Amino acid sequence: MKKYLCLVLAAIMVMGMAACGQSQSSDNTLVYGSHDYTRINPAMDEHGEINILIFNGLTAHDGDNQIIPGLAKKWDYDAATNTYTFHLEEGVQWHDGEPFTAEDVKFTIEAIMNPENGSENAPNYEDVKSITVVDDHTIAFQLAAPNVAFLDYMAIGILPKHLLDGEDFQTSAFFRNPIGTGPYKLESWDAGQAITLVKNDDYFKGAPKIEHIIFKIVPDDNAKALQMKSKELDLALLTPKDSESFAEQDGYRVYNMKTSDYRGILFNFANPYWTQNRDIIPAICYAIDRQTILDTVVLGHGAAAYGPLQRNVYNNENVERYDYNPEKAVEILQRAGCTKNANGFYERNGKEIGFVISVGAGDQVRIDIAQAAAQQLNQIGINCTVEVPEKVDWAGQMAYLIGWGSPFDADDHTYKVFGTDKGANYSAYSNALVDQYLVEARQTDDEKIRAEAYNRFQEELAKDPAFAFICYIDADYVASSRIHGIDPDTVMGHHGVGIFWNVNEWTLEG
Repeated sequence: MKKYLCLVLAAIMVMGMAACGQSQSSDNTLVYGSHDYTRINPAMDEHGEINILIFNGLTAHDGDNQIIPGLAKKWDYDAATNTYTFHLEEGVQWHDGEPFTAEDVKFTIEAIMNPENGSENAPNYEDVKSITVVDDHTIAFQLAAPNVAFLDYMAIGILPKHLLDGEDFQTSAFFRNPIGTGPYKLESWDAGQAITLVKNDDYFKGAPKIEHIIFKIVPDDNAKALQMKSKELDLALLTPKDSESFAEQDGYRVYNMKTSDYRGILFNFANPYWTQNRDIIPAICYAIDRQTILDTVVLGHGAAAYGPLQRNVYNNENVERYDYNPEKAVEILQRAGCTKNANGFYERNGKEIGFVISVGAGDQVRIDIAQAAAQQLNQIGINCTVEVPEKVDWAGQMAYLIGWGSPFDADDHTYKVFGTDKGANYSAYSNALVDQYLVEARQTDDEKIRAEAYNRFQEELAKDPAFAFICYIDADYVASSRIHGIDPDTVMGHHGVGIFWNVNEWTLEG
């Protein structure tokens, strides 16, 4: 009986150690602290870190964010007809064993282009005039006009036609049990807890070295840091403050990685408030002390922001940056006919000047940035408050602490974010000159003409701001020292996405 009790107690101790993450180093499994997923759908949702593990695009990006082959081994471009012809890898299989063909590519891009599917990525392909399947391993895209970012956009994950034909791209059960061609396959999904991936031994670029990657769902930033300390996680993107606490600890490596990821206040121009008060947005921009927010909230891990292309070759350093100038902010308010009321806030035509910044739950850095900005606006007489709604009301909210940014072609996250009625234009922003310059920039590969178009775009956006830009945020990844192969020099994208770009080369030791 005593022997039986000892065995039971020993088993309980082993299970307890596993629950605390102590068994992580004993096997070939990497546990990543992830936000939650309701679906895995690269056609509709572009920011999922998990997408690149399960799916492949025709193209891909290397550590310098340059275009390299993916499912397409090579391609040709006919400038006379604006036609890209892709020659696909042969012998590639979907995770269920079915062959990958050009029909899957045509199916995926047409699904993204279909307005009924509501993809925010649709603007990337709006120039596609025709898609021709030449044979199983050759496909041609004719564009109505040049689009120099097209190869970047072909890095989108391709989906299997044989499993999705006739399915609803927003609600299909496939996106809870996805099948791709990527280096990892879905093994299990415990909703709200973990998504477990297993390596694809038949991966056409060679099987990964790490057996399992578990996306453990930890939506709260503070909880993520605690689970890194208790070794329940092997890798996580942490807040600057939390990442610094690991800098001198044995068993960890801290990667402070540059990003193109900025934060700012999005003004919802679909809200009548901004129809009446759009002219005071420059005052809001001047009232924000970006450097103080950067230093206090982000601990200097980033850069003060003045536009969407600061980490891009087409950045215009000479635009109006709205450097902190509370006196100028007050001058703009008073020139607009605003006067202070008994509460110390400005009002116009009997209505107080003020608005609410909405922030997504779980992102402590965004919440802190919003609260700091609101406090600074209060100090100059704008009644600004912060709310963290259970669900974001994109159409009805007044403002949102937005994040965007891309390390790739300058067209990415400008055309579809600031262009009138484009898929990712959640601010309902519209400016005819901005539209014109963005079209001019995407339709030429002449560097001088392109640079001039982007210069004008940035100047016009500064004159008529869609956002009050605040700061760029570095991606502070903390990793177990047993992980080898992470590229510390790659510039990350929105939400710090991109760290898994070379996951096939990663190993776990110790």
